[in-house]
Amino acid sequence: MKSQVYLGIDLGAESGRVIAGIWDGKKIRLEEMHRFRNGPVNLAGTLRWDVIRLWEEIQNGLTASAKKFGDAIQSIGVDTWGVDYVLLSKTGEIIGQPYNYRDPRTEGALDAAFKVVPREEIFVKSGLQFMEFNTLYQLAAHQRHSPETLEMADTFLMIPDFLNWCLSGQKAVEFTNATTTQFVDPATREWSTELLGKFNIPTHFFPKIVAPGSSLGPIRESLSKLTGLGANVQVIAPATHDTGSAIVGVPTRNSGRANWAYISSGTWSLMGAEVNEAKLGKSVLERNFTNEGGVDGTYRLLKNIMGLWLVQELKRTFDSSGTPFEYSQLVHLAETSEPLRSLIDPDDPRFFRPGNMPQRFQDFCRETNQPIPETEGQLVRCALESLALKYGQVLSWIEEITGETCEVVHIVGGGCRNQLLNQFTADCCQRPVIAGPIEGTVLGNLLVQARSAGAVNSLDEIRSVIRDSFSEELVEFQPVPSTQWEEAKGRFAQLLNRPRA
Repeated sequence: MKSQVYLGIDLGAESGRVIAGIWDGKKIRLEEMHRFRNGPVNLAGTLRWDVIRLWEEIQNGLTASAKKFGDAIQSIGVDTWGVDYVLLSKTGEIIGQPYNYRDPRTEGALDAAFKVVPREEIFVKSGLQFMEFNTLYQLAAHQRHSPETLEMADTFLMIPDFLNWCLSGQKAVEFTNATTTQFVDPATREWSTELLGKFNIPTHFFPKIVAPGSSLGPIRESLSKLTGLGANVQVIAPATHDTGSAIVGVPTRNSGRANWAYISSGTWSLMGAEVNEAKLGKSVLERNFTNEGGVDGTYRLLKNIMGLWLVQELKRTFDSSGTPFEYSQLVHLAETSEPLRSLIDPDDPRFFRPGNMPQRFQDFCRETNQPIPETEGQLVRCALESLALKYGQVLSWIEEITGETCEVVHIVGGGCRNQLLNQFTADCCQRPVIAGPIEGTVLGNLLVQARSAGAVNSLDEIRSVIRDSFSEELVEFQPVPSTQWEEAKGRFAQLLNRPRA
């Protein structure tokens, strides 16, 4: 058959890409068409996203794709991070520069929210874990600080939905990303307007929720003329939350079963299991797990872990002090440092916002009477070992909640390149780890598009295509029994259970 091309727009916290997926009927290969930087912009003491620049870069990638692949391009799909949003006026004007989820306006948001609506009630109406940057608390902060802009807004769109509007002119919010807001009802799969009303958040501007794989129609005529893309190129909403697409990209043979765990590894580590219905039991609430929407009616029972943001911020501080490093150099320095010397709680709130991460690590270790990590290698090893220990703890909770034994841990995303962290994870969890594919997120995006076009038929077939197309990229890490890791688990549990100031 003649090759078909699908375009994936994949935005992460550090960078964005436009990637072409070339499908020959049996396998898919990837070609990066354009890469560009991303990150929060400091504006008058607030953190914002520069969505106009991101859209400009996306158009550059679409133009390059049209020039190379022409009429072979079938569709375009977008995936990004969750929780953040754009407000549009009736005439399509952006109301305010969109906030970045790390902006400090939501500090203390959870305590304030629980005074309005009990924690248990919010959970029943959303099934989501409690994190102060969830969209619910962002909108509550927005309502407190500038209610007039909410009243002015005609349409609420999450970041990928805004880009879909830029592409197609259609206003809709895709289900997997909608569930990250903490105001989608897991029973009805619609907006929890009653919950929003209790926070005095307007509900007039929420568009319809659409399922992953939905067609939003052809690209705008003006975009076709600008980029050279064919006028009939379709805009498909894949799993627009990047973790949703990443889990589609896990090369498992057991879709819909909880006998395997996944880690979508990048700026965040999202660790969980794929289940067929939202888990709303007491243990899920107590462990602060989340139920995010997946493809084909599945849910992602998972927990957010701070992830490689810790290493990114360590590197940023090293670089700004005049000692630049490549990530590979930092991993080598960590590998040659003393094992399990100093540990942190990766999810301690002090590590959430940008800043001097080495100093924060040192302060944590000083407060908990541990050896102070001084060198770059010691600091990075502390981050990686602490992440592996958190993975081990979360794995035990997944098994407790689902009643299933996880036989393997799949790691997908850019973080699966970190072989040292992969081995730490296998050793700590005492489970085989299968790392790859690196591009799991964009593969999930592209192959949901292919399924919408009828090129593949099911989630199982998507995962089979990924196994066949990227078999050489999949690397297995076998666990090595170690008394050091067992001892470290006890120390780590004490750190997490310590009294807080």
